[in-house]
Amino acid sequence: MDLEDGRQVRRNDANLQEDDLRARAEKLAELGVDVLVCGAISRPLEAMLTAAGVKVIAQVCGGIEEVLDAHGTGRLGDPAFAMPGCCGRRRGFGYGRRCRNGGRRAHKET
Repeated sequence: MDLEDGRQVRRNDANLQEDDLRARAEKLAELGVDVLVCGAISRPLEAMLTAAGVKVIAQVCGGIEEVLDAHGTGRLGDPAFAMPGCCGRRRGFGYGRRCRNGGRRAHKET
């Protein structure tokens, strides 16, 4: 999805068939992906994507359209998009919000 002024101007769907993590990261970079919004992601794949210049926003849940809209409008920090049980995980879900159970999440910016 390409954004201009927070609005979706283009959208492309791609099916990743690559089983190998390095090939998957290379494919995303080749497609010109700048930001990957996802639920769970392995540390190795996240590191490869980051090294390829892709910003990873992990621990996000919700319907595709709602998540895309929230990303475009800067609302991914809303509690509705937090993965259940995200508090205390290795990366946590950022934006300095409170977890559903009242704990504090630390924002990881790369």
